[in-house]
Amino acid sequence: MFAKERHKEIVKIVRKDKSVKVSQLMKYFNVSFETIRRDLEFLEKEGLLTRVHGGAVLEEVNNRELSFTVRESKYLKEKQEIAKKATDFVVEGQSIAMDVSTTNTEFAKKLKEKFTRLTVLTNSMTIANELSEMPDYTIIFAGGILRNQELCTVGDFTEDFITQFHIDTFFMSISGLSLTKGLTDYGAGELQVKKKMMDIAQHRIVLADSSKFDVVSLLKVCEFNQINRIITDSKINENVLEKYRNTGIEVL
Repeated sequence: MFAKERHKEIVKIVRKDKSVKVSQLMKYFNVSFETIRRDLEFLEKEGLLTRVHGGAVLEEVNNRELSFTVRESKYLKEKQEIAKKATDFVVEGQSIAMDVSTTNTEFAKKLKEKFTRLTVLTNSMTIANELSEMPDYTIIFAGGILRNQELCTVGDFTEDFITQFHIDTFFMSISGLSLTKGLTDYGAGELQVKKKMMDIAQHRIVLADSSKFDVVSLLKVCEFNQINRIITDSKINENVLEKYRNTGIEVL
């Protein structure tokens, strides 16, 4: 098989499975390690995949942010599954922070079912409203400039307000997870709010459905060593899950 034909087949495999191991390709094409290494180097230069230790991954670059109302209906069951699992990392009476996201909105609903007393810091009007009916919840709403489409606050006022507090756990939403690019997200305003919440938290847990893995968004949020764990849904591809866990990242 010519190199060009091999390249097409490798791209087809990676697009289908989102990742591939060098050992798989060596066996599939009956060629040497060096041949596959050169193939992957070429395809990476062409922007068709990203090499990682032991193989390659497909990284989708997604810089288009859908509106909150549109995102709310996408992957709803997955978000509910994540939200339920996330409650295992909350203790009655604890202080937590939640940034604006549809996943955190589902998490807020699950919190009401399990806990009667919490302190919650958020910049999301939707989350604050969702939790407002709980009489023994202390809701700390970070005021600032309203981002209408997201129903959240951003800007210097919001960021400065957040820095006054110390909280136990920050439950952070994210738009993209990549072994080579780290954790990424969209708008600069929300990005700065996330970073401030990270700064004041003892623990940082990322809530991300399986569609967010091997995706790169517009702006870098942080590296994986700056978070404690990731909670995702059971639909995540086993190869993708293994790949992230093999690097020492705790994924539940």
